[in-house]
Amino acid sequence: MGKNMLTTKEVTLLSDMLIYEESACKKARLYSKTLTDKQLSDDFKRIAAHHEKRFNSLLELL
Repeated sequence: MGKNMLTTKEVTLLSDMLIYEESACKKARLYSKTLTDKQLSDDFKRIAAHHEKRFNSLLELL
């Protein structure tokens, strides 16, 4: 198979993973905005950035 030749099952799995990463990113961003503890807020900002990076990496595979 070529680089961009994904099976239907692989596309489905990647799509599911994209949904999970997007959800985790959104939740972490929400928590970072609602927490009053600066350290925890910063931690959740880093977590959101991590999930966003994973989301973008997965998106590139499609």
